[in-house]
This record gives sequence, structure tokens and C-alpha cells, in this order.
Amino acid sequence: MTAQRTLRQIVATTDVHSTLDNAVPFLSHLHALRPSSLIVDCGDFFEGSGYYRLAQGAIEREILLRLYDVLAPGNHGWPHHFEPDLRRFTVCANTVQADTGDALFRRLHTTRISGRRVGITAVIGQQAFNAIPAEHRAGHRVTDPVQALREVMLAHHHEVDDWVLLSHSGFDEDLKLAAVCPFLDVIFAGHCHSSRYGPVRVGDTLIVKGHELADGYAIATPVGPGWGADTTRFPDRAPAFVPAKLEPLETKIGELGQQLAAVLGPVAKTYRHRTPDRHDLLVDIAARLRTGLGVDAVILNETALRPVPLGDTLTLGDLLAIEPFGNQLVHAYVPDDFRRDPRDLLAYLTEKAGPLVTGPGPLPDGITTVLTTDYLADTYLAGRTHAAGLLLGQAVKHVLTATAQGAAR
Repeated sequence: MTAQRTLRQIVATTDVHSTLDNAVPFLSHLHALRPSSLIVDCGDFFEGSGYYRLAQGAIEREILLRLYDVLAPGNHGWPHHFEPDLRRFTVCANTVQADTGDALFRRLHTTRISGRRVGITAVIGQQAFNAIPAEHRAGHRVTDPVQALREVMLAHHHEVDDWVLLSHSGFDEDLKLAAVCPFLDVIFAGHCHSSRYGPVRVGDTLIVKGHELADGYAIATPVGPGWGADTTRFPDRAPAFVPAKLEPLETKIGELGQQLAAVLGPVAKTYRHRTPDRHDLLVDIAARLRTGLGVDAVILNETALRPVPLGDTLTLGDLLAIEPFGNQLVHAYVPDDFRRDPRDLLAYLTEKAGPLVTGPGPLPDGITTVLTTDYLADTYLAGRTHAAGLLLGQAVKHVLTATAQGAAR
């Protein structure tokens, strides 16, 4: 894909999460950059909006195949990177088959940028890998990223002048990687969703992260004997015209946008014209689930929801953006080791899945089952007893819409 292009820089997106509401400037700008830029992504291009829920990644796949050169796998959309067309563009140094130790993806992509031989590789952090649903990573494991990077460097040092890493580990982890892998020239960061973008220099290594959710990108350019890096945002407005090769994508995105504009009902007064706090919304949801389903305990993770500004009405797009992952509510077994003290259970789940909401709080001693999401049940608990017959998104809609809450709001 780069043979007939004269590359002068690397452009890196990260954590796009299927954010396609303002896709035209995003796509047109990347298209304009392609003749002189290697276009890469640091993971989590898929999942996170109604566009993904409705089309199951078909549009995102087409964007990656049309505009990108190298991909790092993220925890969201992990299975897509095993599709033959996307697997050809995916690199990762530290993911292997659990039984054989064979690499799951290519370990290195090499190209020339401003006359330099540049090696691009990728890693995924342990925490990010653990966040992949268990059934999607069955038979896979991650190795120590430092050791993996050193092995790639030693195997290919005679082929490469400069080293670039696409990391789906988090900015803080990338600072540590830079300190122990000084041969890296640039680390493009991903996964963390923090307000830290850089560039930050550790020794001779630059760490930089593009703005998430299709809002911007990071850029790295050879400067003298080293590299320079910065971040920028995509234009706010769409261009006057879309390149012909992107017109079919624009049409598909527009058709999905019309479906997502469908109104589901008026927003309850409590949540109208504001961005609901995820914790507060889940507290309300947990209370209603306990009452409505008659369960003793509910555990929900805050990362199951996304903060989305609301207006007077709740649209399908709003709902699928707030709960983009299609979580099912299930009754799940509490692992034997945690039944004696629920505080240990919550500490374990918080470490693995982030902040939690429970109902009641604190949880009663000796609980053996909880109502939770299928993600928590299958990944971190002892499996499901049975489905609750309800999606988390349905519970979100019930709480957010005035029709479900009547005059009390």
C-alpha cells in the first residue's frame, strides 16, 4: 500500500471506538494525508457507538482497508483482527498462541520514511488483554512486552534504522516502556482515555497520543538525526466535497445515522440537558433492577456505560452510545474464594474491571449469586446461572425516559 507513495511522516489514531457522527472530515483528512503519510492505528477502532451495533463493524473494516497501513490490536474489536483482510495489516510483538507460543500476528512492519528504514511494531498491555471477553481470547495469551520488543529489535536490528511502537497499554505504561527500551524512537500511545497526550520525552524516546473518538491524531516526523512529534485535531467541518472513493462510505454512514436518529421517548427531567454521570445513572439502574427483578445483589461496572450529553428526547443513537456494548444482564455465581467477604470480591473486580456500582452497598455477607452483566459473569466471576431476560440497554432506557418514570420526575 505504500509502494507508490513518498512517505515523510507517520499519522496515528487511537481509540476511535466507531465514532462516526463526524466521519466526513475525519475520513477526508486522512485521505488527504495518505500520499505523504503512513497511516496507523493504536487499537480499539471498533465498538463504542450505535454505528457498530447496527452494522457490526462493516463500515469500520472498510475504513481501515481503504485508508490505513498498519494496525495494532486493541481489547475492543479483538476478533476483527483475525479476519484475513485485517490480519494482513495487524502487527503485535507480544501476543501468542497459548499452547504453542506461535505469534498471533506479524511482529514487524518495515517501510521507508524520508529515506530512513523504519520498523513499526505493537504491543498490548496485560490489563487491556484481560479486558477482552474470555471467549474471544481463548487460546491466546500475552507475553512480557519488554522482552518481546527486545527480541524483535535483536532479530531485525540490521534491517531497521529507527523504531516506532504502537502501544495499546496506557500512557503511564508507555513511559515505563520507554525507560527500559531506549532503542524506541517514538511510542504512539493508546487505551488509556486520559487527558495526557504529550509529546513527552523519556531519554531519546518520544511518547505521544492522538485524541480519541475520531477527534484527532498524533503525528511523528523525522527531524535531523531524531524525531519530532505532536498532536492535532481533525477539522470541525466537513469539506465541500468528499473524495469519490469515500462516497460509498459516506452514504452508508448517512443511512445508519438516520436509523440512529429515531426517537425512543422524552428524557426524564433528572437527566434532561445534561451528561449523566455514569456512577449516578448505574446507582439508579441498580436500585430499579433490585426492585423490579427481586434480586438480593447487583454488581455493575462503570465502564459498561459511556458519558453522553442528552437533550429533550432520547434517540436510538443516544442509547447505543451510552450503552454501546450490548451487555446482557445475567445471574452469576460468586467464586468460592470471595463468598465469605464481599469486600474481597469488590476489590478483585475493581482491579480487573474498574469502578463498580453495587446494590445494596455494602453487599450482604455470604452471597452466592449476583445480578450482573454477561461480561463480568463470563470474564471474572464463576459463570452464569441463567439469563435475566433483559439487556442493560433496556434498563438504561427505562431509567432515562420520562414515560417510564411518570410525573415523579
